[in-house]
Amino acid sequence: MQNYKEKPDTYFAHARKEIVALLPRGTDGQGRGLRVLEIGCGAGATLGWLRQSGVARETIGVEIVAAAASQAEADVDKVHCLDFERQDLPAGHGKFDVILCLDVLEHMVDPWKALDRLVIGYLKPGGTLVVSLPNVQHHSVVLPLLFRGRWRYQNEGLLDRTHLRFFTREAAGALLTHPQLTGLRSVTPGLGWRTRKGLFNVLTGGMFAGLLTYQHYLSAVKR
Repeated sequence: MQNYKEKPDTYFAHARKEIVALLPRGTDGQGRGLRVLEIGCGAGATLGWLRQSGVARETIGVEIVAAAASQAEADVDKVHCLDFERQDLPAGHGKFDVILCLDVLEHMVDPWKALDRLVIGYLKPGGTLVVSLPNVQHHSVVLPLLFRGRWRYQNEGLLDRTHLRFFTREAAGALLTHPQLTGLRSVTPGLGWRTRKGLFNVLTGGMFAGLLTYQHYLSAVKR
């Protein structure tokens, strides 16, 4: 298992509310009643938020780090401490309306195989897969590399030393290219015209969007 001992406490405890635009409407037509599985749920902040806000009626988390999984038990209906690349969920969970893979696939040896298993084995027809991936094209990575030859791994962030894979927007979209998935969507928080960064993006016709985007948020629906 990768070494997560040097991670700050906040590494596992951030609710990813940026995904809200990619979530499906729930079984009651208003975004509630969803069964949600999260791979790499950390301390359970995102699943806890979905449950408390009424979006999810049942939450299942998978987390490889025992300390984080233990914290998640306070806010998640059921937490499994396991390595999803090597282990399946215990039998009996059925299939899910939503599966979340938020900043976790880049830590995997074979994220393509992991997604294939999730789509085929755990996502129900019509269900939504939501993914977030760090953008290696962001200016904080590209400019130091281009002008100084610098590529310095860190304890968190885009050059997290536990990242095994790196993605651009094109590569992120390709990751979700699966014969059973359709309707690829993406959102880019922070690039709205009301922010200084977003206004610059609008004025330049999106030419530098890749340099301004910190993370890619994507979703697709199972056929």
